[in-house]
Amino acid sequence: MMGNEIIIGKDLLRDQRTLAEANRSRLDQYKVKMIDIMGSVGTGKTSLIQRLVSRLKKDYRIVVINGDLATTIDQERVRACGVDAFQINTGRGCHLDADMLRGVLEQINLEQTDLILVENVGNLICPVDFPLGAHRRLLVISVTEGPYVAKKHPAIFMEMEFVAINKIDLATVMDVDVNGLQQDILAIRANTRVFPVSCREQRGLNELATALLEES
Repeated sequence: MMGNEIIIGKDLLRDQRTLAEANRSRLDQYKVKMIDIMGSVGTGKTSLIQRLVSRLKKDYRIVVINGDLATTIDQERVRACGVDAFQINTGRGCHLDADMLRGVLEQINLEQTDLILVENVGNLICPVDFPLGAHRRLLVISVTEGPYVAKKHPAIFMEMEFVAINKIDLATVMDVDVNGLQQDILAIRANTRVFPVSCREQRGLNELATALLEES
């Protein structure tokens, strides 16, 4: 039984990667860039997306895909910024997957889109194993998660090219050393690009937006 479960798991991940590659090919066909944004509940993923949208919507035709267990709260918040947004509710599912994204991509007019921002379901474990076909993967963490978040969850940090440390305006209150947290991240993956940001004070956001949209 155990052996069968392992094989099924490998088959599932292989199928998801195949679907993700198909999503990527479809996006490339229309020259659309997609960014998969991950992080725990409460780190400020939606707020960060709102700030990015406000900065970029004059130059890019943006669509946002919001993933959550329930509600359309995040979708409504993003639409209030003046761009279209699609909601995926997973029920008890702990992550988005490539098949879910494929269904939404079929509803988007990719000919009229330059950039897709995907807000993945909030946790630090499952999403990293399920690629969506994105060109960039951004992990959003927060000083409110404490000083040991990178050390406790190394697997997701190993896969991240970009990490935003959000809510740095609260670092003193939370007794978190942002520089120390950044060093923990770089100790796991030396070439990770780390951006301390504050959505509330709008600090570090221009640098993050520029990096995410650089040509790879």
